[in-house]
Amino acid sequence: MDLTLQGSLLDLTDEMSLRDLGAARRHGLAHGAWVDVRPDWLAAGDELFSALLHEVPWHAERRQMYDSVVDVPRLTKFYAAGERLPHPMLVAARDALSAHYADELGEPFVTAGLCLYRDGRDSVAWHGDRIGRSRDSDTMIAILSLGSPRTLALRPRDGGAIPGTTHKALRFPLAHGDLVVMGGSCQRTWDHAIPKTSDAVGPRISVQFRVSGVR
Repeated sequence: MDLTLQGSLLDLTDEMSLRDLGAARRHGLAHGAWVDVRPDWLAAGDELFSALLHEVPWHAERRQMYDSVVDVPRLTKFYAAGERLPHPMLVAARDALSAHYADELGEPFVTAGLCLYRDGRDSVAWHGDRIGRSRDSDTMIAILSLGSPRTLALRPRDGGAIPGTTHKALRFPLAHGDLVVMGGSCQRTWDHAIPKTSDAVGPRISVQFRVSGVR
């Protein structure tokens, strides 16, 4: 499988850097949930994508699904609190997020979960990050998207239309270097997913920063 990223089509600058988080746009959702979106937060991220793709010890998981054990449709790697991250830019991103959201969050981001979506057949089903404290308390999940564009979809946890609309889900297209932060009650009251796509998309890496005790 070819996991090459067409970098020359993605980055318009030469120096990898993090742009101003103050330019993030907040989208208020129902039930006290919200989503911040900061397009192009990471500039010139091709080198980071390539390093993570080739140097992270990606793990293929299998899970029980009804009466069968099936392959999880993506590769993963989790870095716990205190564990060395695979690239210094991830440390810089984590620290920048912790500083920017310090007043709202009240604690730093400390873990990093990585997912590799090899092509459009890889996905993550509807879910909320409700393992640990996030089951009962508000928190934030910050996601840095690298590589090929994919769509992050959100829908109310209890189903039905989004309050005030006839739509069943919100869709946020995420491109190379984009940041999305889900906050407030989002993990408890909304579900999110990366749907499969029949489009000819290349590989994407998702980096999810979380606080202690949340998965």
